[in-house]
Amino acid sequence: MSTSSDDQPAPATPAADSAPRPSRRLFSPEYKLAIVTEYENAPNGEKGAILRREGLYSSHVIEWARARDAGRLTGEPSEPGTSTKPPRKSAEQIELEKLRRQNEKLTSDLAKTRMALDIMGKAHALLQELSGNTDDDRPPSSS
Repeated sequence: MSTSSDDQPAPATPAADSAPRPSRRLFSPEYKLAIVTEYENAPNGEKGAILRREGLYSSHVIEWARARDAGRLTGEPSEPGTSTKPPRKSAEQIELEKLRRQNEKLTSDLAKTRMALDIMGKAHALLQELSGNTDDDRPPSSS
């Protein structure tokens, strides 16, 4: 006696069917410095050939050049306790920055409002002066 499950092949596991997941490439600081130097010294027509040969994008070289200029690409391994990322800001620092931005915006808005009120006051004074002059200079009406 056979059951329906005996007639069907066993389902394949997803890991067995899929290709191995590619790993992220890691570049040493020495390699980065060498590529940046070679790229910067190459004539314009050969820069693309360097990128194709190494399988890189121009954004890689730009990022590495910035890191070199900032002193983060020295070729020496960094100390284990140091991180290249800036330290995270505390909740108080984030709130302080937010309040400072809000204060700057409100100060700017206040300056604009004061300027508008000043202009309105001058316009009002001008209109009063003009209306006072027209009352005195009315031509006689002909009826």
